[in-house]
Amino acid sequence: MKTAILDRDGVINYDSKDFVKSPEEWIAIPGSLEAIARLNQAGWRVVVATNQSGLARGLFDMDTLNAMHLKFRQELAAVGGHVDAIFICPHGPNDNCSCRKPLPGMFLDLMRRYDLEPQQCQTVGDSLRDLQAAAAAGCQTALVLTGNGSHTQQLSLPSDTTVHADLAATVNYWLSSI
Repeated sequence: MKTAILDRDGVINYDSKDFVKSPEEWIAIPGSLEAIARLNQAGWRVVVATNQSGLARGLFDMDTLNAMHLKFRQELAAVGGHVDAIFICPHGPNDNCSCRKPLPGMFLDLMRRYDLEPQQCQTVGDSLRDLQAAAAAGCQTALVLTGNGSHTQQLSLPSDTTVHADLAATVNYWLSSI
């Protein structure tokens, strides 16, 4: 089964330099939820892999994060979609964990849990660390120009990274060529 591994902030919902800290601040990027639903309808598994250092920084707690994800899942269900899982790294940048992107721990964990080979995984992010983590795990990478993507596009991207306007354009590309 083809699997899409999506970053959250800047890919599915609007990002904030001050962190997305509440369900009220979690606002879907137009077309992103419908794009996930299209992947579901095409038979793809969809998983979210997201750094959430706001937990370690004390900006929100796990109940608030769960409320954000409940809002996301409800809005996604309203357009006929779902995600199979949401993997998070709750650590801060100085916690030396293996799951915080740009390290590949989250990707390796989800591939083990779903018994996936890297070539079955298409990933999308808006930051270099998203792409680096996915590439280190052996996955195909796509950059979206939403969120931090316009800035990230100017950096040295992993080889074979495709670049798309947003998640909807990425899904159009995947469904027409993969």
